[in-house]
Amino acid sequence: MLKQSLQQKLLQKLSPQQIQMIKLLELPTLQLEQRIKKELEENPALDEGHEEDEDIYQNEENTDEEKDNDDNDEEFSFEDYIGDDDDEIPNYKLQSNNYSPDDEPKDIPYSASKSFHEHLTEQLILKEVNEREKLLATFIIGNIDDDGYLRRDIENIADDIAFSQNINVDDNELYKVLAVVQELDPAGVGAQDLQECLLLQLERKENQTQTNQNAIKIISECFDEFTKKHYSKILVKCEFNEDELKEAVDLILKLNPKPGSSFGEPQTRSVMAIIPDFILEISGNKIEISLNQRNAPELKINKSFAQMLEAYSNKNNNRNDKDAYVFIKQKLDSAKWFIDAITQRQNTLLFTMNAIAEFQKEFFLSGDDTDLKPMILKDIAEITGLDISTISRVANSKYVSTPYGNYSLKHFFSEAMQTDSGEEVSTREIKQILKDCVDSEDKEKPLTDEKIAEILKSKGYQIARRTVAKYREQLEIPVARLRKEL
Repeated sequence: MLKQSLQQKLLQKLSPQQIQMIKLLELPTLQLEQRIKKELEENPALDEGHEEDEDIYQNEENTDEEKDNDDNDEEFSFEDYIGDDDDEIPNYKLQSNNYSPDDEPKDIPYSASKSFHEHLTEQLILKEVNEREKLLATFIIGNIDDDGYLRRDIENIADDIAFSQNINVDDNELYKVLAVVQELDPAGVGAQDLQECLLLQLERKENQTQTNQNAIKIISECFDEFTKKHYSKILVKCEFNEDELKEAVDLILKLNPKPGSSFGEPQTRSVMAIIPDFILEISGNKIEISLNQRNAPELKINKSFAQMLEAYSNKNNNRNDKDAYVFIKQKLDSAKWFIDAITQRQNTLLFTMNAIAEFQKEFFLSGDDTDLKPMILKDIAEITGLDISTISRVANSKYVSTPYGNYSLKHFFSEAMQTDSGEEVSTREIKQILKDCVDSEDKEKPLTDEKIAEILKSKGYQIARRTVAKYREQLEIPVARLRKEL
């Protein structure tokens, strides 16, 4: 049964300007530059430069414009801006002036190296294979990932060959061709898992010494024990003495677990560049913070668009003039909103970073992690008067350049923990002590989580073993058994 009714609701919605501000606030420096560049390309009412420079430029040309106005009283026409409808192409569409004096043609060296898959395919020429086997081998090589592994099932590859190449092939034939591919360089390529990759490299060695044979036995018969570092079980199962085990393990550790990575092209590797959003400098006991100069270029409103808006506001004679007026006003409003959002973003970032620097002043003066105070988002939100979500957006993916290196803003946030004396300390301090304990431990008898908890308790930090395990995992430190060395 359908029913209509009226009701009142009180809703709170974000305006387009607020949404734009929130999105800009989350962006780090590099992405902000790309966002500004995109806006400059899409909005002709937005220009890059200083507003005061534009005013000076206008003042210098005022006298010339007045003379021109005396000779020609015609108002600026929008049709002059967009051009006539004939086939002639305006000159401004045939040239570009968006170059700086530094943009001179330079010879850039280019490294023309072979890709990993090209290197493998070329080696097939030296193998005694027929055309069918060569086609199958090429198809297998195409399924090898950048690490050098064939992670797809042979059955699935056979189905793909039947579908794309119209060739029926059974699994046994594919395994024979895969064996040929695994003979290619680098050793270990075409393996379907780490165990097979290590075995291929060991079996490829020219000098099959006793140590090499022992390493093959460990990988083939005791791979699980080796990965978990149960060396005592390996000694019993393989009947090695400790010296033989140590030599075999040392040999295995020298193998390449990712044979394809050695052939990776530098230009195709993903490199994450950290561009700091803030620059922190120390002068005596004073901390000075500034935004990265690359953070955002100066933006201004295009004067021509503003003049066109004024001209069309006086016209409004026909529909085309009204449409042009609406278009120009929309672009001008969008440009003003964007400039205001960028300005507000810069003020919010500086305001928040200054609050963080004041809160963690001891750390910034010393550079010692143990001087970090417990600090959560709520602490900075109370100091700045901003919402916690705003502080979170500021801290997300932002970096600050200090005399001690680049730090993520999240590095300065940590929980508090009380010592025996009742003093509140940052969990960063506890993690640093934990890391120092692991670095200085006897690798033949690494410290267990229980032992580390006892050491921390002796220093006045009352934490449980499970908390030690949590901090150790956050520091990406493996368990004691996996840190053991022979």
